[in-house]
Amino acid sequence: MAVLGIQVVFSMVMFTFLHKLAPYYSFGRWLMSKRLYRYLHPTNEELKQLMTNGNQSSNSKQQSHQSAKARRRDHRKGAAPATEGKAESFTLPRNIGVQLDQAPVEDVDLVPLQYYSDYTWLLDFSISAIIVYVLTEVYYILAPHRVEFNVSILWCLLALSFCVRVLASQAWVYMRTEEGGERVLLITFTFFFLVFAMGVLVTGDQMLEFGLEEGYRNFSDGAAQFLQKQGITSQGPVSFITFKAFLVFFGTVTASLLAFPGIRMAKLHLDTLKYTQGQKLLQLLLQINYLFPLFIVLMWVKPLGRNLFCGKGFARARPLLYEDQFDGFRLILILIMCMLRLVLMPLFMQSHLNLAYEKVEKMKKESGRISNLDLQRMVARVFFYLCVVALQYITPVLIILFLTFLLKTLSALSWVGFFGETAVKFFIPGPKPETSYPNLSDTAGNGTLASVMGSAAELTVALGDLRGIFTPVWYKGVLSYCLWWVMTVWFSSASLGVMYYSQNE
Repeated sequence: MAVLGIQVVFSMVMFTFLHKLAPYYSFGRWLMSKRLYRYLHPTNEELKQLMTNGNQSSNSKQQSHQSAKARRRDHRKGAAPATEGKAESFTLPRNIGVQLDQAPVEDVDLVPLQYYSDYTWLLDFSISAIIVYVLTEVYYILAPHRVEFNVSILWCLLALSFCVRVLASQAWVYMRTEEGGERVLLITFTFFFLVFAMGVLVTGDQMLEFGLEEGYRNFSDGAAQFLQKQGITSQGPVSFITFKAFLVFFGTVTASLLAFPGIRMAKLHLDTLKYTQGQKLLQLLLQINYLFPLFIVLMWVKPLGRNLFCGKGFARARPLLYEDQFDGFRLILILIMCMLRLVLMPLFMQSHLNLAYEKVEKMKKESGRISNLDLQRMVARVFFYLCVVALQYITPVLIILFLTFLLKTLSALSWVGFFGETAVKFFIPGPKPETSYPNLSDTAGNGTLASVMGSAAELTVALGDLRGIFTPVWYKGVLSYCLWWVMTVWFSSASLGVMYYSQNE
């Protein structure tokens, strides 16, 4: 407790919330319950009545309202959506005049959905991690001279691991699917971004300012010095080519995980634009939301980012941003993008639920007959995959957010760097003082105490040597590349999806 201080209190409070209160107060459920409307599948009695009468009378509308309540009650009890009673099966014309009932999505309606537990856990843990990170940042502002391990880094790493696990489980489901072409599409995207990643890493820091070369040199020199202290002569642990090979492998795996979330984002974007026709302000906001990642990605292209905003190579009396402000400006832009995606999430989820109505309307224009079970499944399946769609939408946003937190913390950047040097000096008064260690000679009379203090001193020195290897320069280069690559892959996949859906509609 003395080593980590008040940060342990933050973590314990959040763990208590996750364990005790999250089952009753879930941010994930709050985000979608009573804000969305889903379509209820027609019952067998309604379909038979439509086949008999051809249309619904006022009495049948009242019966439809009552059957809608019955369907919601059966759904909450865990009944299969399209297998009521004895799973009676019959066929009906596709052009039948069926009208779907709407019902607000409530908390209990979400429980039977696929990936519901993953969705709620990821959202609840992410909110807890964000709270811990914010409190820790405030703590370091109020006590800037405290030398402690930043516990919020562990929270960010855990949140990233949960995000990767969710995306990997969904990608594995697509890989196991033999029908539909998902496996071929996933493999195609993986090899495409493999070539793209190799092309990006060939480009030097003069074009893409990740700082990989400077970070590698800093890491290699620090590692060589550490090995020399251990009596090992070495030029460094890995070569620069091997280092880039690891980054290419990371980029390939990331592309395979973000391929389908990007395509899903494209479908949601086009559907939402269609449902908001005539609302110019909202459509403008949706377009900004779609293009925001592209703008941030271009901020890492040196001629379009730092040189343009900082006035390098331009005859301008005063640049738009100073050098020290530019890094903070990028961080703030990423936070705004993540916040905008979160605010618009219910709108995108509603556009997904509207697919049930679109499918039924499209079916009415077709000839032939369809089974009542197939019709009911077609409607119910849209709501059944709501949590899957929500995860594909929000998980990349969380990955970008927590990578931004890690980039800021581990690279020794500042949120207030955008507001100038005065603000930085106000919130960060000065450098941290060097940590002083007790003199072991004072404890020579007590053998046990001297042994403990000696071990602690050796551990502290070892940690200090490791910090000399993994420096802020190293973290800035690696995390900048990871953050830029995730946004690039996500936006590229979405753009390819927009091209595909635009041509096939």
